[in-house]
Amino acid sequence: MKLEPYQKAEIPGPSKAFAISNAKLLLAKIKKAKKPLMIIGHKSLELEINGKLLIDYLVEIAKKYRIPVITSTPTYLEIKRRGYETVYPMNLIEAASMVKDPSWTGFDGKGNYDLVFIAGFPYYYEWLTLSGLKHFSSIETISLDPYYQPHASWSFPTMKKEEWAKIINELLE
Repeated sequence: MKLEPYQKAEIPGPSKAFAISNAKLLLAKIKKAKKPLMIIGHKSLELEINGKLLIDYLVEIAKKYRIPVITSTPTYLEIKRRGYETVYPMNLIEAASMVKDPSWTGFDGKGNYDLVFIAGFPYYYEWLTLSGLKHFSSIETISLDPYYQPHASWSFPTMKKEEWAKIINELLE
C-alpha cells in the first residue's frame, strides 16, 4: 500500500490525505458526520472488484448509512435501478461548487453537508475537484476509490483491489 499519488508528477502540496487503514475508521467518520453526502462518477460502472462493480459497493454504503448521492445522468439511472431513491443528477463540477458554497442548504433545505465521499471518476478529474474543495472549503472529504487521492482529507492508499474490497465489506457488515 502506497501513500503516493496514483498519477505521477503531480505535487499535492504540503498537506496530504490521511490513510484509511480499516473499516472502523470509516465507520467512525460516518457516525460523526451530521450530514454526509456521496458523489459517484461514471467510472463506478466500469471498475470491477471481486466480481462486483464499484457502483454496487457504493450504493450498498449509501443505503446502509442513508447517505444522499449526487451523480451524473447515466450513473443516476443505474443507481435508481439498484433501488436507491435519494439520488440527485448533477455533474461533478456543479456538485463541488454547490457543496463548497456555505449558503447552500442542501437538497433537504436543512444546511450544507459536512462530509463528502467521492468515488468513480477519472483520477485526474477527482484530483482537481478534491483540490478545489481542500483549498476553498472546510468540508471534510473521503475518497473511496482504491487509489490514493492526496487532496482528500482521507483516502485509501493505492492498494490491491482485493484489500480494498475487504475493508469495504467490513464496513457493510
